[in-house]
Amino acid sequence: MTNQVALSFEKLYQELEEAVRRLETGEMSLEDSLALFERASQLAEQCNALLDQAELRVQRLVDRPDGGLDVAPFDD
Repeated sequence: MTNQVALSFEKLYQELEEAVRRLETGEMSLEDSLALFERASQLAEQCNALLDQAELRVQRLVDRPDGGLDVAPFDD
């Protein structure tokens, strides 16, 4: 995203949902549909990147043998 304020995941996802809704109506010209599809693809990539970043930030507390707690990365 060059020269743009970074949008939140929620805003990106909302725009993606709207793009999909408009594409599903089938009421747009082919050229407009292609342009919107390209935008929707960019939005999906941005959403995925934000989700990947969020996943890296998720941590969990794990019990230590001495009864304390440690912070560890969240693993599936």
